[in-house]
Amino acid sequence: MRQSYTVTVPEEPPAAAPCVRRRGSMSGSVLLSTFVGLLINQAKNLKSSQGLVGLKNLGNTCFMNSILQCLSNTHNLRDYCLHNAHRRDLNNNSRTNTALMEEFAKLMQTLWTSSSSEAVSPYEFKTQIQRYAPRFVGYNQQDAQEFLRFLLDGLHNEVNRVTVRPRAPVEDFDYLPDEEKGRKMWSKYLEREDSKIVDLFVGQLKSSLTCSHCGSCSTVFDPFWDLSLPIAKKGYSEVSLMDCMRLFTKEDVLDGDEKPTCYKCKARRRCTKKFTVQKFPKILVLHLKRFSEARRSSKLSTFVNFPIKDLDLREFASENSINAVYNLYAVSNHSGTTMGGHYTAYCCNPSSGEWFTFNDSRVMPMSSSQVRSSDAYVLFYQLASSS
Repeated sequence: MRQSYTVTVPEEPPAAAPCVRRRGSMSGSVLLSTFVGLLINQAKNLKSSQGLVGLKNLGNTCFMNSILQCLSNTHNLRDYCLHNAHRRDLNNNSRTNTALMEEFAKLMQTLWTSSSSEAVSPYEFKTQIQRYAPRFVGYNQQDAQEFLRFLLDGLHNEVNRVTVRPRAPVEDFDYLPDEEKGRKMWSKYLEREDSKIVDLFVGQLKSSLTCSHCGSCSTVFDPFWDLSLPIAKKGYSEVSLMDCMRLFTKEDVLDGDEKPTCYKCKARRRCTKKFTVQKFPKILVLHLKRFSEARRSSKLSTFVNFPIKDLDLREFASENSINAVYNLYAVSNHSGTTMGGHYTAYCCNPSSGEWFTFNDSRVMPMSSSQVRSSDAYVLFYQLASSS
């Protein structure tokens, strides 16, 4: 049975043997250097344990712990908290409620600077997230992806560099080429929403609507914090992540009651709709839609085969020659059923590059070959160029 990952540091250094001058025996200076080397190795071992601290389950809060460990291993977000860089943004923010970001940063600092391997209680953090989002009051099991959405939104609001949002005048960018239109829409978004969280997690999606009658194409550009991917059904027990991406971006026909109004025909027409990615984020969060949207009454346990290295998404880009190659660094897993499930996390430690299992209070080393499983629910990828 694999043991929990702990680092043992002796309470006191080992007693040195009496220094007696004999042929072949160590001199005092050699003994001293040996002892110093032992202390240095112990310090290195202690340093390697940073970030490998469990989180106590406060009562069905495994969904929260799983996401927190994934975010703890998000390199740039971790450093933002460890270096107290978030406080510069808090100080420039006129809003009074900044407790959620503060508690999140404190928790990250504890996980990465603690000299103990004892599990940490996220109680104070939970108090703040349920103030921001009352749906998390109590100790019922919640959905990890929904929790991530609320948490990132809350953190962003408290470190938004825009303290006074400008009025948004209606502007017509339809006359512009799509690439320039996308840039304009992104600039308009940043005029209102601009934070370290946006820097890392937010991308831009392009939706193209083509009229089957006149052939005109209209485009809309929207920010996204994650992509919820349908799991491709092929009658097999295994599909690839690329299958899911292709299903998400495939061209859909809008007809019947779904027919939109064509801006050129001025009438409801049969149209085709297609998604592409206009701007890829530094951190790409992919949510595998394992639960049915109708009351989460069923769960798909299909094995989705996803790459750990070099996930190449350039075929889904709106423009050519765009950087869209990602490396996996964290997975939030859901095991069990909708009636009784449990969340864990698999994370690649950004300091050591080694993979670990985070199961509430327990942290254990694991092989990268074990990362793929049918329990994978939320995947965290980092843009290769930003590693």
